[in-house]
Amino acid sequence: MESVLDDDVAHSEIDLFLIPNKMVYTTVTPCGKIHLNKEQLRKGKLFQEFFFNGIFGRLFHGSRTSGLQREFIFRKGYEIQWSSDNMYLLLPLSHSSHIQHDLNIHWEAIESCSGAVEQLRNLYLEDGNLDYEKLIPHKRNKGEDIIHLANKSLCFSSIKDSVVLSLHTGRIYSVLDLIFDTTADDSFDEMYNGKTSPFSSFVDYYHQKYGIVIKYPGEPLLLLKQSHNAHNLLFSKSKYLDGSTGNPRLVEKEQIHARVPPELLIHIDVTTDVLKSFYLLPSVMHRLQSLMLASQLRRDIGYTQRISSSLILEAITTLRCCETFSLERLELLGDSVLKYVVGCDLFLRYPMKHEGHLSDMRSKAVCNATLHKHGIWRSLQGYIRDSAFDPRRWVAPGQISLRPFPCNCGIKTASVPANGRYIKDDPSFVVGKPCDRGHRWMCSKTVSDCVEALVGAYYVGDGIAAALWVMRWFGIDIRCDMQLVQEVKSNASHLCYLSKLNDIEELEAKLKYNFSVKSLLLEAITHPSLQELGVDYCYQRLEFLGDSVLDLLITRHLYVTHTDIDPGELTDLRSALVSNEKFAQAVVRNNIHHHLQHGSGILLEQITEYVKSNLECHGKENEFLEHATCKVPKVLGDIMESITGAIFVDTNFNVDLVWKIVEPLLSPMITPDKLALPPYRELLELCSHLGCFINSKCTDKGEELIIEMTVQLRDELLIAQGHDRKKKSAKAKAAAHILADLKKRGLSIKKCFAKAKQLDIVSSELQIQLTSLESQLDHPDVSGSHSLEDLSSVREAVVLPLKMDKGGPRTALFKLCKNLQWPMPEFEFVEQRFRTPIVLDGVTTTNFNSFVSTITLHIPDVTVITLQGERRTDKKSSQDSASLLMLQKLQELKVCICKT
Repeated sequence: MESVLDDDVAHSEIDLFLIPNKMVYTTVTPCGKIHLNKEQLRKGKLFQEFFFNGIFGRLFHGSRTSGLQREFIFRKGYEIQWSSDNMYLLLPLSHSSHIQHDLNIHWEAIESCSGAVEQLRNLYLEDGNLDYEKLIPHKRNKGEDIIHLANKSLCFSSIKDSVVLSLHTGRIYSVLDLIFDTTADDSFDEMYNGKTSPFSSFVDYYHQKYGIVIKYPGEPLLLLKQSHNAHNLLFSKSKYLDGSTGNPRLVEKEQIHARVPPELLIHIDVTTDVLKSFYLLPSVMHRLQSLMLASQLRRDIGYTQRISSSLILEAITTLRCCETFSLERLELLGDSVLKYVVGCDLFLRYPMKHEGHLSDMRSKAVCNATLHKHGIWRSLQGYIRDSAFDPRRWVAPGQISLRPFPCNCGIKTASVPANGRYIKDDPSFVVGKPCDRGHRWMCSKTVSDCVEALVGAYYVGDGIAAALWVMRWFGIDIRCDMQLVQEVKSNASHLCYLSKLNDIEELEAKLKYNFSVKSLLLEAITHPSLQELGVDYCYQRLEFLGDSVLDLLITRHLYVTHTDIDPGELTDLRSALVSNEKFAQAVVRNNIHHHLQHGSGILLEQITEYVKSNLECHGKENEFLEHATCKVPKVLGDIMESITGAIFVDTNFNVDLVWKIVEPLLSPMITPDKLALPPYRELLELCSHLGCFINSKCTDKGEELIIEMTVQLRDELLIAQGHDRKKKSAKAKAAAHILADLKKRGLSIKKCFAKAKQLDIVSSELQIQLTSLESQLDHPDVSGSHSLEDLSSVREAVVLPLKMDKGGPRTALFKLCKNLQWPMPEFEFVEQRFRTPIVLDGVTTTNFNSFVSTITLHIPDVTVITLQGERRTDKKSSQDSASLLMLQKLQELKVCICKT
């Protein structure tokens, strides 16, 4: 590699997560320039080609069973092509205490690998068959503690933990032990799909399967550990551990070992530590390539001070990557920064525009469609990481891909033109999965989210100056002329406040801040209703500004304070804190509402009623139900924002000083353990965990709307009503009543989360050996107090579209349950593991695991039906099989009519 890595990339630290509950801490250290001569370069490339193809690919292509001629990839006259776009060497090092100062490449291991390749070239004929005459195994003499391999002899003590290559398969193994009591003449007791092996001995096995005659069957066999596929080691640790107990969710799979005669093995002078490290390299190199991509984006943006490549990487990594970090937190912060900067710019640039017009302009400037255009203009889509690392498709330089994904996009270049031809609304496109040329489909919102995340990243790295830089780089028109702040203060100073001086000073005492321009505070507490009495100013413009400032201050506080909570929970916290209700409570709690200047008797009545109801419901056990019925006058939240805006202007846009003044007014802040979701949102999540559907019906009764809401449990139908002028409020009240009913029955969102975690542990550790995999469609388990024939008399059969592709039967059954308002079906599965590929319907698959799912459907007040599906090679397909049987049963009962 001739390119130089940025310093922070060259000193990377990478955490790799293994199963179960294991972690590897990886450190990358620069070692300066390394000069290789032509022969060293050739052997280094051969070493890399040999191990990456031998472990993760194949050293031989074709076989007798496939009908293709067997070919050795290092055969004479053939050379593996290296791409100039992806060229680097991964070579082993000798153990040295001075590795940082003296780089010792392990040339002995590389030479040994080169020798093994040369020996294989000589042993294999042009037709790919093994030339046994060239094999020169050593005959073992009695009394010698020597084991004779195909290329050398080793002491018994030296053979353990060594690395070998099999001549007949081209696979790389590590030696676990020498089996003294087993030779090639002994019985071959392997199992094939549950049947006894057709081979009488190891000698018989090698002769029939590979045409190899074992010359020294009396030699003890070697116990070998097989190589395996690379795994994604960048997955979040939480994927493997239970969050409440810290116990592993997944258990390590049982290892399957091979027993091979030593005369069929070539010894390679590489330690098992080097061999094990190859399984880490795909994940390590993927992370390094991602960091280099982030570093390149940082150079393109041009602002490098205090902005780390890891922070940029976080901003371009979506949740689909399933890593320990994603752009979600930075996106939330960046959204607030964008809103704040654009709000300040509009406030200063258009002093005569009213709050409604400014809000429309701000919304348009920061909406997803606008941000998407800015991102596409800078080709941001090329930097975004939007899919989990797939180690099966990752290839090192010199490695031949076994899983090609040919490009069918009709584009011959790596870059994709940003025109309408490549923008589709078809949901059938697979998002995130790239073809071999790197083309991939991406949601437009992903691009806009990444723009927000990058703004958030630069704000975290070096404050508002860095955020402004990256916003301007994206082409967002931001001026923010701070000289205009003095003009705003000058214009406000012309307002006469002397008649309200006592009121202003009293309010300043409550705020613990003295205004240099007191007219700003007067403007901040003046309601628009006074304009009818000749007052030519009001708080609305300051409210617009304060809204942006409070949003940023609270989001920044949450981002810094709660570093270890889920991004979704962080969003919920912000929604709860940056709300009209919480601002209104802060105003009432600090007695600021008494200073509101207005001329409306109706408004005074609303405020008085709210203050009274707020005091009555505070601290009650069913506070969430009472709050759903409390009407919050919007003006109370507005003046909290307008006062914040006034302080912001008076302090010359000093956000840190504003936060020191405002934070005590907003305290106590909601914490994650005390976060209460809005009633309808909480009901949605609870019903999702319970597998129930919510049914709502709206009725207009003059000035009021009535929402009737029903939730069908297994044995009971819950009904509640909500009354209000606004549909959203009526729905919240109805949901609050149902939540109260569910709570009486011991059902809450917190209990469901705890139960789900316990079920995850139980299901992951469940190991059941199946004795029968036959479907029970003809004899289903049916229990209940009513006859199944009652179902057809209840209502007309539902016509149901049914797709037979993966997920189709489950989707159809879920739609039927939602239509009939039945609880969702429940699935349980059992897994069986085999040592050889399993056979389904007479076809040999590539899978070694099979799954059988059992489905249980609770039909309220009628019955419970339990069926077992057919054996499948993955869990989702087994659930489809069980769902299809259930649909067929329901169609027999005339509940539905399935249309394929």
